[in-house]
Amino acid sequence: MSQANPDQLINPQVRAQVAVLAKRFQQRDPFRHLVIDDFLDAGFAKRLLDGFPAFESGNARNEAGDLGQKSTVERVQQLGAPWLELDELVKSQSFLDFIGQLTGIAGLLYDPWYFGGGTHENRNGQDLDPHVDFNRHPVEEWHRRLNLIVYLNHEWRDEWGGSLELHTDPRADDNRVSLVTPLFNRAVIFETTESSWHGFSRIDLPEQYRNLSRRSVALYFYSRDRPAEELAATHSTIYVDRALPQHFIEGRTLDAADVQELRVLLKRRDQHNQRLYRDISQLTAQLEQAQRALSGGSIGRLQHLARRVYARLRR
Repeated sequence: MSQANPDQLINPQVRAQVAVLAKRFQQRDPFRHLVIDDFLDAGFAKRLLDGFPAFESGNARNEAGDLGQKSTVERVQQLGAPWLELDELVKSQSFLDFIGQLTGIAGLLYDPWYFGGGTHENRNGQDLDPHVDFNRHPVEEWHRRLNLIVYLNHEWRDEWGGSLELHTDPRADDNRVSLVTPLFNRAVIFETTESSWHGFSRIDLPEQYRNLSRRSVALYFYSRDRPAEELAATHSTIYVDRALPQHFIEGRTLDAADVQELRVLLKRRDQHNQRLYRDISQLTAQLEQAQRALSGGSIGRLQHLARRVYARLRR
């Protein structure tokens, strides 16, 4: 397949507004981001939606390994012609340069693995706690710099939940939240830093809309370096559990819905704790394995001897 042409797959009106959009991106409210309607060529966006994978064909297991109401497909190259076109587009140098012009971030890199990205579909009952994303590419160790999400929902309302939330700081009492309704062919581009908190509230569709789901394509971009003031130790995705809703006040009598809501919140917190404990156990096991390799066996002894010789030569 020939390399995709951004002039054909991106709405030309968007390309014509680069200077205006680039200035808007630099406004930190709550952090650097852009919301762009009609981002893709309309016909191309329609083809992506028409070729969107069935929920059952994706990975519907959450980080705890349980089946949930979110399904993802990372390897979009396997989804057919329009998705191959998308892949050709996002890896083209002209597109990477275009996104770099919008955001002021040079040297952007395409992720051929689509780690954590690709197609995302969320059904009724699904939510996403406020979080900042993992900050290094799992294979290349590049710095993660930008998320680009294109929504594919012809109908959505904020009161249904599921609208993208951009937080100032979900741990703070004065946290402010900006909402982005996930409407068809609307793109959101935002920086990924240690303060780019985002998520979405639980989807609660009216009965007559229960056939709908929240569909999007997520693209993540990287660079080999990043500004010194943005550097941080390598970490996985960091979540903040949602606070108790404001209607839980002294004197309130809990009904069945309240009890269920509390159970969900407590289960989510337990899952996050279990994930952290699992990560700590894995890191401890890796450290112990490394210590055994260094202190035992011929290779370990040779490495230990080499370090001692090197240290003596440096004296």
